[in-house]
Amino acid sequence: MREIVIGGAQMGPIQKADSREAVVERMIALLKQAKGAGCDLVVFPELCLTTFFPRWYMEDPAEVDFWFEREMPNGATKPLFDAAKQAGIAISFGYAELTPEGQHFNTSILTDREGNIVGKYRKVHLPGHSEFDTERAFQHLEKRYFLPGDLGFPVWRNMDALMGMCICNDRRWPEVYRVMGLQGVELVMLGYNTPSVNSQMADEGLEKRLYHSDLSMTAGAYQNSTWVVGVAKAGDEDGHPLMGGSIIVDPNGYVVARAAGEGDELIVHACDMDACNFGKSTIFDFARHRRIEHYGRICSQTGVERSA
Repeated sequence: MREIVIGGAQMGPIQKADSREAVVERMIALLKQAKGAGCDLVVFPELCLTTFFPRWYMEDPAEVDFWFEREMPNGATKPLFDAAKQAGIAISFGYAELTPEGQHFNTSILTDREGNIVGKYRKVHLPGHSEFDTERAFQHLEKRYFLPGDLGFPVWRNMDALMGMCICNDRRWPEVYRVMGLQGVELVMLGYNTPSVNSQMADEGLEKRLYHSDLSMTAGAYQNSTWVVGVAKAGDEDGHPLMGGSIIVDPNGYVVARAAGEGDELIVHACDMDACNFGKSTIFDFARHRRIEHYGRICSQTGVERSA
């Protein structure tokens, strides 16, 4: 048995005025809970050092860059890395990355149990729009503030398991899980900041939004025989509600842990990486069953091309 006790560290709302230092204190408090629960790895949400700033329309580059981190760790986050190293807990969390070349990405990192960064992922599937949209109930300007990720969907061996990452909207795209699945992934970690309300269809409702979030992650887990840990930043951020619904999903697609509310909350499950083996060697034995000669369209076109 290759058991990793995983904590999903859901975070409640982060207001626009909250400092990074105050947020890191909350993350360390969750880390202490995880230590008490025997966790080996803790997964935090997308953009978990700040409010979900893409809801705000900004034209001043300096105002935009305030929300980005130029290095990791930095002065604000070093206490988190130190606490994780002292606890012997690996961590994954998301933040807005500003590279030395001036590029902006929505990024997640993964550390080992000694606090060393061993993996980095940059969000590929950016939702929303790039200019102010008068037809929306609120803005979702990820395409304005971020470039699409340029690192693909790598997998890293960490703690004797093959681990991958994706972020928020990525979870809705089956290609994401499959590319990692083709590398033998056993654990997919993802954070999200998902509004409780659809800005373009207000009557969709929270129940349906949570259902679709679950559906995306449970299907990805089952179809690639992998654990999936999906962790939300939730609650009311300056009048803009984000949904919770953090879950841990087993390689058969069953939810084995779920957050109860929309605040800071730790969900925990002992995840046996060997539980991936059966699915990977039977119904989802890709080497035996995939028929790539029929899949060319997936990589050769983006939009729909109707034959009639």
